Amino acid sequence: MPAEFPASSTDALAALIEWYAANGVDIALDEEPVDRLTPRAAPQPAFATAAPPTMETATPSPRIMPSAPPQVAPARAAGSNAALSPDAEADALAARAAAASARTLDELREILANFEGCSLKLTAKSLVFADGNPAARIMLVGEAPGREEDLQGLPFVGPSGQLLDRMLAAIELTRDDVYIANVVPWRPPGNRTPTPQETAICRPFIERQIALVDPDILIFLGGASAKEMLRATEGILRLRGQWRDFDTGTRIVKAMATLHPAYLLRQPLQKRLVWRDLLTVKAEIDARRAETINSAS
Repeated sequence: MPAEFPASSTDALAALIEWYAANGVDIALDEEPVDRLTPRAAPQPAFATAAPPTMETATPSPRIMPSAPPQVAPARAAGSNAALSPDAEADALAARAAAASARTLDELREILANFEGCSLKLTAKSLVFADGNPAARIMLVGEAPGREEDLQGLPFVGPSGQLLDRMLAAIELTRDDVYIANVVPWRPPGNRTPTPQETAICRPFIERQIALVDPDILIFLGGASAKEMLRATEGILRLRGQWRDFDTGTRIVKAMATLHPAYLLRQPLQKRLVWRDLLTVKAEIDARRAETINSAS
């Protein structure tokens, strides 16, 4: 048998790093998420100093928790639920102005490619703008790209994307029948969840993308996408399967949330819920087709 390297061996550490890289781990993360965009207050002492005991009492004075200093909520960017730091708010407002100036999807892609207000662009390999048919009547919106999406520059091309293709095929659709994008167009390092600041900065671009595509039906894939775009507080299991009104800026369209394909890969028994959602979507598509045929005849 080959000799094993001791834990401190340089070769062993190099092999471990190589193994991490092969599995898509490209940044060191703490166990708890850290929002580095919001200024943190100076640490407060856990307890106030207790008064020394007197000769008249047999028990020491209790320690008293100091009252927390008043907190001032940061300003909010227009159209965002997230409280933003001043720098992030400025970036979100710049994103809104830049997105509003796009008259076509090609212009929007170019604007995004040149936008420097989101730090995710610094660590991502590719801008993952969209896939599918820009003239489609059905638009799907996920949360953010993963490793495979970042490498190829297209949304939903990894294992979850392959499952999404099968989900579409189940209701007689292909990628040529839909348009696919993400709320955040750059991969967060290590596939972590985008921060509220990152999402707020990117939101104007996906809003403009939806307005330019102008679909009849919007499908939000996963709780993060659904809660952000629908301004909802419920979990995805409560949100899913229900038609909601979504204002594209020019008209109201039907929107529905469903479970993310990546979640279904971890929880395959939940596919039954998505099947119900897909049947609801198919019924709406069939009804629209029948209405179009009837109006043409």
